[in-house]
Amino acid sequence: MGDGARAVRDEDAFDVPAVDGWLRQQTDLPDGLPEVKQFSGGASNLTYLLQYGDHDLILRRPPRGTKAKGAHDMGREYRIQAGLKPVFGYVPTMVAYCNDESVIGSEFYVMERVVGTIPGHHALGVDLTPEQARRLGFTLVDTLVDLHQVDAAEAGLTDLGRGEGYVERQVSGWSGRYRKAKTWNVPSYERVMSWLAANQPADVRTCVIHNDFRLDNVVLAPDDPMRVVGVLDWELATLGDPLMDLGGALAYWVQADDDWAFRRFRLQPSDVPGMITRDEIVAYYTERSGLKPENWAFYEVFGLFRLAVIAQQIYYRYHHKQTRNPRFKNFWLPVNLLERRCRRIIRNVN
Repeated sequence: MGDGARAVRDEDAFDVPAVDGWLRQQTDLPDGLPEVKQFSGGASNLTYLLQYGDHDLILRRPPRGTKAKGAHDMGREYRIQAGLKPVFGYVPTMVAYCNDESVIGSEFYVMERVVGTIPGHHALGVDLTPEQARRLGFTLVDTLVDLHQVDAAEAGLTDLGRGEGYVERQVSGWSGRYRKAKTWNVPSYERVMSWLAANQPADVRTCVIHNDFRLDNVVLAPDDPMRVVGVLDWELATLGDPLMDLGGALAYWVQADDDWAFRRFRLQPSDVPGMITRDEIVAYYTERSGLKPENWAFYEVFGLFRLAVIAQQIYYRYHHKQTRNPRFKNFWLPVNLLERRCRRIIRNVN
């Protein structure tokens, strides 16, 4: 599944013999207990590497402590991937899901490891020429278009979302979340939220969407790093509007000619030499998908606003001492930067 695994932190450790015993009831495994490592990064579910000699498995579980209702649903995440695997080959192969919390203190699931390179926050992890990086960018868009062509009924996922009205629910829902998470040192976003509410389009259609499609959530083939072999982190997947999925993905797409402040907070290496731009992504996606947004600015602003809410919700936990992770100390800064970017786009439209 990629590099970056390390020793398991004490607070994230679990009973390895208990997991091993449960797993052996579900599938055939080599003799002996696995060597366990933990993947770093992320602010949500915990991911572990179970190494049985040459046979690698991945275990996913929720973080310890309280969780919001409906969050960290391992059964849902497992079911999504199990349904998608036959019709969207980039999904890891599922092994088993455990809802017996006595095994490790929470539900969890296990899947096969997807072998390859997972890009990091600041580097692709492979050496590409500018031309190769450009080709990879278009490959990423092709992968997203392929996902949006999946037949939800064929995947058994027609009950995954609430269907029509997705755009309206997202604007209302994320606006409410921001108001609840606001602290004194971030803007109100009221002008942005009012503009989104007044300019929201109808759903273009309903399909399976990833909702967190980023460079660091894909796996590149070990023998051809311009080929995607895996798409990871399906926690937020649902049935929704594909252009909203694209807008959410592009909120993370910091490119080489962005200002230094915006590039400082990039979460993926989308600014490497040769990589395609946001405008090129939109043009290529709409050509490949046949979807032509009347007002792309809406999807762009919504994606940036949604990212700001996610950052603010994390910062709110730090601000109120619900977490002491120093990584979150300055998350209020990008919330301010994203608001300025939203308002600049709105001004250019108006």
